[in-house]
Order: sequence, then structure tokens, then C-alpha cells
Amino acid sequence: MRKLPWLVAGLAAAWFLSGLIPSSGPALRAREFGSLPVLLNGRVQPLDSVARNALMQIRTKQSVRVPAGKDGTPAQTLSAVEWFKEVLFKREMADTRPVFRIDHPEVISLLKIRSEDKHFSYAEIQPGVGELEHEAQRIEESNLKPEQLTPYQKAVSTTYSRIVLYHRLKNSLKSEVIGDFGTELAAYEKALGPGRVAAEAERAGKPFEKADLDLLLGHMSQFENISRFAYPLMVPGLAAGHGKDDWKNVGDALLESARDGKLPDPIRFYAAMNDAYRASDDGKFEKAVGEFRSWLVAHDYVREMKKGQNEESFNHIQAFYKAMSMYVLAFLLAAISWFNRNETLRRTGVNLIWVALALHTLGLVYRMALEGRPPVTNLYSSAIFIGWGAAIFGLGLERFYRDGIGTVTAGLVGFTTLVIAHNLSTSGDTMQMLVAVLDTNFWLATHVVVVTLGYSATFVAGFLALLYVVRGFFSNSLTADGARALTRMVYGVVCFATLFSFVGTVLGGIWADQSWGRFWGWDPKENGALLIVIWNAFYLHARWGRVLAEKTLMAVAVIGNIITSFSWFGVNMLGIGLHSYGFMDSAFLWLIAFDMSQLAIVALALLPLRYWRSHKNLLPSTPPSSGKGSKPASPLVAKPA
Repeated sequence: MRKLPWLVAGLAAAWFLSGLIPSSGPALRAREFGSLPVLLNGRVQPLDSVARNALMQIRTKQSVRVPAGKDGTPAQTLSAVEWFKEVLFKREMADTRPVFRIDHPEVISLLKIRSEDKHFSYAEIQPGVGELEHEAQRIEESNLKPEQLTPYQKAVSTTYSRIVLYHRLKNSLKSEVIGDFGTELAAYEKALGPGRVAAEAERAGKPFEKADLDLLLGHMSQFENISRFAYPLMVPGLAAGHGKDDWKNVGDALLESARDGKLPDPIRFYAAMNDAYRASDDGKFEKAVGEFRSWLVAHDYVREMKKGQNEESFNHIQAFYKAMSMYVLAFLLAAISWFNRNETLRRTGVNLIWVALALHTLGLVYRMALEGRPPVTNLYSSAIFIGWGAAIFGLGLERFYRDGIGTVTAGLVGFTTLVIAHNLSTSGDTMQMLVAVLDTNFWLATHVVVVTLGYSATFVAGFLALLYVVRGFFSNSLTADGARALTRMVYGVVCFATLFSFVGTVLGGIWADQSWGRFWGWDPKENGALLIVIWNAFYLHARWGRVLAEKTLMAVAVIGNIITSFSWFGVNMLGIGLHSYGFMDSAFLWLIAFDMSQLAIVALALLPLRYWRSHKNLLPSTPPSSGKGSKPASPLVAKPA
């Protein structure tokens, strides 16, 4: 049993390290294809990221579960990039994959779907797409704000945007009516010369072959559709010292070739991949990918290639997902150890937190290196960073008190924040370019990081207080010594939170003065940050002035969770203010549910002590020195010194 903590930690580390084993066969080919660089959302990224982010928006997952077929084909799970290869190269197969997640029954009825599942293929929903589009346009023309839409209207708009994204993906390389792209390009090249001659003759007012011009225009009409709908920019330019403006989508590049008479080499490589994939010729597919990679190196796209490879590796190792799994397991082990007084389980939980924190740190640093940015740039990264900070706070507390409280806090907050980050990733690319007001590394590295550490500390204090109340009310495991230890923990963390939230808010004012010309404007986000400072200061003054009992102070700390969640997320849902870059309304119900749960904990904290299961454990063994015969005071109702 003594070796169990190290054994479990070793198995957790081995689980992560297994993802670093070099791929082979189909998995290797998929990864090599997935690492090819493209330009999307203002940044170079691999096709793997395009596929994962698109699938998260459409299906809310990064893989596709394909059920067993009626013809006896076994069930399988497609990775995001394998699904994307079907979307690009084999549309008729992609249309049969159940990738569209639709939960609202009225939307399912509108699309004329009879299945009782929640994931549907495009082939299943296609008969009702026309009606859905009409309904989505009617909702858009109503000019309602997001918060004014009904759940049905939101579901219609969301489903329609997913269908539009899917169509854009299908038309990113070729028109979805084309099968063999190589044959189409060969026919286009054959028509290119005579067609250009006919077009020049027409412009000069000379006789020309109308059939040659019509044939060329027929090809170009298909390319115009690709130009309008293509999603990523897949064709890098040839200009010396190339930049982001040199990237083109396939449609634009083909239309440009009609003017200069030269077919871009990258399109030839993609056409070769298309035809090899459709013919199930793995050798030719691998050769086409390799030739494209060699072309990129020869044309000075080494940096973009390395960016694609590094980001694909980051996606593949899934550090945050694996850390999330370890956090929740560590939380359960530490919580169980409270009830059976098992020290081995507690130490196992601590070791798991260390491994999870190592993965969390690896993912955080890796992501910073990919972006070339400090750790906090948007709501997604703030959730990642808050969880990381909470895990460090939790381990620090466990180092001093060794009673499982720090492990439970680190595991619970770490897991919760990573779940929040996962749900935020369903809105699209989490590494996209920053809006102008945020595009300043110095202030991102000071104000945002410092104030986010303040958020982390306030959450940790709130969850420590929550543990105080839950253990005291629902079990008899909270002793007088344990209650005092938790009180000291909350106090120490709130001191830290007050300092960092105050300094972070002041730094934010300085940033605002430089960006907007005023230090303070009572913007909702600014008010939220100030509210955290005020509430932490209220806790400290209530403790220092001994105006509230310890049990009531715990309720004050739990209310800090509500205020912090509102300041972190809630103000983004108001739809007003200069911080509009973070607005979102999809998490509103979850925010309300969280706040209600915290209010329930506050209500338990304010109940008389006799209703707590631990109340007998909390009476001190010796009376206080206030006088002979006085009643012993419980640490839950006594005012702290």
C-alpha cells in the first residue's frame, strides 16, 4: 500500500507519455496531412486545428463516432483530421457521418428528422435545410439581440451556422459536385490556353472561338463558388518575403491562374491527394503530401511548416484533457480519504495532482510558445490559467496542512475550470488573433495575468469555505482543529486575492488610460473587477473587526464565488461595454445554476449549529478563559481572533 501513490502517479504519467509514441501506418499519414499549414482566422495553423475547431463547432467533440452499418461494417471512431479528409476529398462519404448535434425537438421536427438520436448526418437533415434556412433568415431579419432570442430561435441559428460551416468546408478545395479533382484540373489546363486567346480576341474586338471561351468560363464559374465559400486559405504565395496577405483560397488562386496562365503547384499536390484518397491508394497519397512538404521547404515556408507540426503535436498530446481526468480522480481519492481516514488515498491524490499540474503547465507553456503570447488572451485561456493557479494554491495548502483539503480544492477547481475551457472551445479557434485593444504583450503579461491570479485566489478561498460548510453540515468529519485550519487557509488566500485583484485592477486602469484615454469609465468589466476587490476587503474587515463569527465568514467567502463568476463571465453576457470582445450568452444557464448552488451553500452556512452533523466535534474540550462556568464556545460561532 505504501507504493500505491507512486504506482498510480506512474500509470498516469505513462498514459500521457503513450501519446508521445511515434505514429505509424494510417495514423502517421493522417498526422502528416494534418500538420500541413494553412491560413485561417488571421493566423497560420495546421489542417488538424481547422478540423478539430470545425468539428467542435458542429458536433461539440473532436472525433466522430460512426455506428455499425446495416451491411455488417463495424462501428468506428474517426479522428477530426480523418473526418476532414472525407469532407475535402470524398463528400458523398462525409455526408453520411453523424456530425450535426441537434438537441432541440422543434428544430429536429423542422428538419423532418425521424431518428431519436441527437447526432445526425447531412444526408438525414438535407430534406429540411431549405425550411431551416428560411427560418434562420426570418430570425436574423428580426434584429433581436442574442439575449432576446428564445431557446428555439437560438437552436435554429446555431444549427444553420453549423450547416453553413460544413458547406464552406466541403467547398474549400473543389466544388462539391466534382469527384476526381485531377481530371477537372487537366480539363481546365487544356481549356486555359485557347480560352485565354478567345478572351483576348473578344476584348480586342476580333473574331474568336466562342466554344473555347464558354468552356473556360464554365470552369471559372465553379472556381467562383469555391472563391466565395472556401474556408481556410490553402494556397501559399510565391512572393519573396511572403506574409499573410500572400495566402489565397483555392478558388481565388484558380481564378488568378486564368489571368496569368499558370496553375499553382500547391493545387496540383492537393489534387493528387484527392485522387489518391478516392482511389484508396495510400502510397500515392503519402507521396503527394511529401512532395507538397518539399515544395514548402523549397519556397521558404519552413517556419510555417514547423508551426503546423508543433501545433498538430500540441493538439495530439491533449495535455489539458488528460490533466482534467487526473484532477477529478485526485479529487475523488482525497474526498474518500476523509471518510475512511486513509492516508494512502490522500497521498495518492496528492501525487496525481502533481502529475496533473505538470501536464497543465506543459500545455500552458506549449500554448504560450505557439501563440507567442502571455498565458491569458481570451476567456478560454483565462479558464486554463485560473485552473492552473488554483492547483498551485491547492498544493501549497496541502504541503502545510496535509489533510486532503488542498488536494480536494486543487482537483475540484482544476477540473471545473478545464471543463469550462472545453465548453468555450466549441465557439471556434481558441488561438485566433487578438482584437486591437488586447494586442499588447506588456499589458497582457501584467494586468491580465495579475488580475486572473486574483480570480484564482478568490475562487480557491470560496471553495475552501465551501468545503468547510459541506463537511460540517453533511458529515461528522469536521473537527475543531480542522475548522480552525480551514479558517486560517481562507484568510491567507483572501489576503493574497485582495492584493492581486487590487493591483490587477489598477494596472487595468492604466492600460485603459493608454488605450481609451481614460483610467476608469464604470464599464461592466471594470465594475466586476472592482466588486471582487471590495468583497475581499469586506471579508478582511469583518474578520479583523471581529464583527462576524467564523461560520458566517465562510458564507461571505462562498459569496465571493458568485461575485467572481459574475465578474469573470456574467458581465460578458450583458451585451454592453468596451469589453465586447468577450461577450457570450451560451453559458448563462450554467452561470445561474452555479450561483444558485453557491447560495444554497450560503444558506447551509447560516443555519444554526445544531443542524450540522459535525456540531458535537466542534465543541472544545476545555472552556475558554472568559470566566468560571461559562459555556464552551464552538469555533463555528466564535468570532476569530
